[in-house]
Amino acid sequence: MRRRHLLSMLPVLGLAVFSPAVLAQGQELNLYSSRHYDTDRELYDAFTRETGIRVRLIEGDADQLIQRIRTEGANSPADVLITVDAARLARAKEAGILQPTRSEVLESRIPANLRDPEGHWFGVSKRARVIMYDRQAGRPEGLNRFEDLADPRFRGQICIRSSSNPYNTSLTGSVLAANGPEATEAWARGLVANMARPPQGGDRDQFRAIPSGQCKLAIANTYYLGNMMTSARAEDRAIAERIGVIFPNQGEGDRGAHVNISGAGVVRTAPNAAAARRFIEYLTSPRAQEIFAVGNMEYPVVADAPVHPVLAAFGEFREDRLNAGTYGANAAEALRIMQRAGWR
Repeated sequence: MRRRHLLSMLPVLGLAVFSPAVLAQGQELNLYSSRHYDTDRELYDAFTRETGIRVRLIEGDADQLIQRIRTEGANSPADVLITVDAARLARAKEAGILQPTRSEVLESRIPANLRDPEGHWFGVSKRARVIMYDRQAGRPEGLNRFEDLADPRFRGQICIRSSSNPYNTSLTGSVLAANGPEATEAWARGLVANMARPPQGGDRDQFRAIPSGQCKLAIANTYYLGNMMTSARAEDRAIAERIGVIFPNQGEGDRGAHVNISGAGVVRTAPNAAAARRFIEYLTSPRAQEIFAVGNMEYPVVADAPVHPVLAAFGEFREDRLNAGTYGANAAEALRIMQRAGWR
């Protein structure tokens, strides 16, 4: 009852106040999504059951969807864009395809660091990008911060994806925000010198390289490890059991571990802007956050939402409170720094 009362009280800029009953009158929502997870279908079906609003899904690569919305212009049917990685959300905002949205529900549920200050996008789930190691060899001494990855003690030990991967540009963008360009480039050069092999593959490939002896350390998202630990394939589960997790930068006064997000925004030309806002609010509801967290191994953005037991077993951690938009905005400079450092 309290949630429905809140929704009935919310002001919508340029729009009339709405209710689920009004929205249910044959409306549909056009969702452009770069998330390709089966569990997301459950999200959309639950939203339709709750509101009566049908979700029409268009899937694709994030950059392709952003360009498609730009090309469609005022005639675009898109109401909501949802994608992974803050750098992509920053690109969507910069491209001018998202409109600012005010919502007491979203502003009260989502921490300030996980949403755009101007309301162009809102984080709806998050993943931690962390350091992983071979549990059989034990946790390496002196490896407690992302900055430690440049230490010569770890020469020839690190496996990681390419510099062009958005997760890595966002990570480096956070290092850039914390330490400045000169220190970040020195860090990137040190990390490159410590790589066990040229960057290649996805996060799961970095895990597989640890038991095979190609490397001793991997930089990856917790989401991938959690999914491998619950895989139907015994060989994936065996690899995942070998992997230990280090949440970096946890010392007193340090900034915390880097987290990235999946986020959503209302498209600037949305034909169904009221339904779009209602949908994003729904993604922060208890049921939706449970689907993100328990169904897809992502950390919830809402503080009291459940975490999958596999992720909980990795341990509690303190996250970097830097606004996700900052490392998204830093991504282009971060990529230039990484490539100058030889990170291919």
